[in-house]
Amino acid sequence: MTKPKHKTTTRPAPRLRILFGEAIAIGPGKAELLEAIGESGSISAAARDMGMSYRRAWLLVDTMNQCFCGPLVETAMGGKGGGGATVTELGREVLHRYRTMERIAAEAVADDMAALQGLLAKRPPDDPH
Repeated sequence: MTKPKHKTTTRPAPRLRILFGEAIAIGPGKAELLEAIGESGSISAAARDMGMSYRRAWLLVDTMNQCFCGPLVETAMGGKGGGGATVTELGREVLHRYRTMERIAAEAVADDMAALQGLLAKRPPDDPH
């Protein structure tokens, strides 16, 4: 498996997830996957770039597509011309609104996050150093 390109940090950060029933309609990982699909034009390439299996990426896309009023990602069957995936207009709008909500939420809790950071240990428990 390839090493994921997503960012890891020891700085505390809020993570916004939009729940729809029991499903996570969109969250940080799904937003990153949408961006990767938009860049690569492929679910499998996006999955490889993120260090996840194609099946996992497909399940995340399927959940997103079921949670919204239309698909966020459309796929084309493989074959002579090859397959591919496209982030739809709805997908781009959902991603834009989600990223805006993340920014607003982070700004709203910035002072408390700074104070909380002073109360945390020097390293997270999973840091090997």
